[in-house]
Amino acid sequence: MSVKRQASVVGDGAVSPIWVRARRIAGFGAAGSMSLYLAVKVAWVVGASLGAVPGEFDTNPREWIALNVITVGMAAFGVALGLAFAQPWGKRLPGPLVIGFSWVASGFLVSLLPYSLLSALLGATGAESGGESDPFPRWESALIMIGFTGMAVGLLVAVPVYLRERWPRAFTGRSGGGEVASARSLAFTVAATAIPTSLWIYWAAGGTRGLNPDALGLWNLDSRLLVGTSAAWAVVGAWSVWALSGRGRAGLPMWLPMTAGFVASGSLLAWNAWRVLWLLIPITEVEPLKSPVVAAIEHSTAMVAGLAIMAYLLRAYRSRVLGRR
Repeated sequence: MSVKRQASVVGDGAVSPIWVRARRIAGFGAAGSMSLYLAVKVAWVVGASLGAVPGEFDTNPREWIALNVITVGMAAFGVALGLAFAQPWGKRLPGPLVIGFSWVASGFLVSLLPYSLLSALLGATGAESGGESDPFPRWESALIMIGFTGMAVGLLVAVPVYLRERWPRAFTGRSGGGEVASARSLAFTVAATAIPTSLWIYWAAGGTRGLNPDALGLWNLDSRLLVGTSAAWAVVGAWSVWALSGRGRAGLPMWLPMTAGFVASGSLLAWNAWRVLWLLIPITEVEPLKSPVVAAIEHSTAMVAGLAIMAYLLRAYRSRVLGRR
């Protein structure tokens, strides 16, 4: 029996009605929150088209419009994704489509929750992050923050429940009991993850090699906290692969490495692809934080690692569905 056929047979996993209700509420909440972000971005695009570009970005108005048009599209997909998690028709959407969008969205937003929490705690203790002043009105910044946070929390609840309902074998049972890939595949995945992780840990600890000497003044506590969070997610991704390989501790709840790896791999791919886009479409005259060669190594290896981890998760699922473990 094919994987597709097996998935359809077991597609309706037994999930508590409480969790089903939580998924629906979280989906509507995510869609509503992201609608606020979408409204701000549409206003920025319309305003920029009429010549109203914020002073910090007026040197590259076309690039400013281009990046905001991209984020308008991303936000629109985010609203649709939230509605799909909340409505019955979301269960009828093609699996690869839903997995792909929820993977990228979770990687972008859910992975930022620890950073946002730590940043808020540091702010509450009076620690200076050194972040730049916000060039936008407070109400716009508030809507953007609500949009990001609301969508992230909604995805945190809705995505695991939705995936558990449609593909229960990926999240039930225990890990271990056999390998899902060769030792070479495992070594490649861990090595690809180790390269950007080492850079991020070094920079988070205060190292400056590989950074742009002309932009060291921009490298502050907030920047170090951000790369430290990225390093933590990369370690989580590598751990999830190790746990699923059969070499780690057996008997872990299957949902733990699958969910952790899903978010971690999405974060590695999505955020580094986004940073590459910012390098290709600069919207300010601010110097890049890293040297071009180091940035290329960092982002390319991180994206490869994200894809490799996700491939490992899918392989683990297929292995369980086909009864090889």
